[in-house]
Amino acid sequence: MLWNIDQTLVDVTKVTRAAYAEAFAEVTGRPLVQLPQMVGYTEPEIFFDALGRNGVSLRADGDSERLLAPFGSEFATRLAARKKLLTEEGTLMPGAAEAVTAVGALANVVQSVLTGSSRPNAMLKLRAFGLDRHLDLAIGGFAGSEVYPKGALLRAARLRAEEKYRADFAERATVYIADSPRDVEAARIGGATSIAVASGRASSAELRDAGADAVLRDLTDLEALVAFVTSAGS
Repeated sequence: MLWNIDQTLVDVTKVTRAAYAEAFAEVTGRPLVQLPQMVGYTEPEIFFDALGRNGVSLRADGDSERLLAPFGSEFATRLAARKKLLTEEGTLMPGAAEAVTAVGALANVVQSVLTGSSRPNAMLKLRAFGLDRHLDLAIGGFAGSEVYPKGALLRAARLRAEEKYRADFAERATVYIADSPRDVEAARIGGATSIAVASGRASSAELRDAGADAVLRDLTDLEALVAFVTSAGS
């Protein structure tokens, strides 16, 4: 079972955007005037979109790519400095804590995350709301210093889980729960079952049209969630 974090489990958009804007200006020397696309994207994908939208040349000589690592470090530092604000200005999504607890109690289920955030940023968000104790973050899929889409990260997470637990986690028995059409696509590319939650910008209809295997209005319907998870792959 793999959880998306932002807009699925927590909403820390305001804090994240402030940290992002500061880090972007520090590393590129330009203000973040136009916000990049964020929903369903990884941090590297978001960064390169932000460069293009804010007048930073995307040259082919590798200059832009060399900005990615220092930006990632600066972004993590700025977000960590706002640790207290995550809970003060952010919030758990409805039913999130109960859902993670309920799924964690199921037999033969291993929980982790598949997220567009880097490992430090993801762990910071999860720990702020006490969600990390329910998850095996050693096997999760996190954005790194390379531009890998979430579908590739999902496959890598499954392989790490199989190696650690010495078990066969079949593709369709792997469940990815997230909130955007791009996440539904990532599940399809990774061969996983997708449970979409209409807790982000996408409506239930948009998530169904994207091909989600199941759609929930939010995470408060624990009975439906558990039923979808236990039937995955059958």
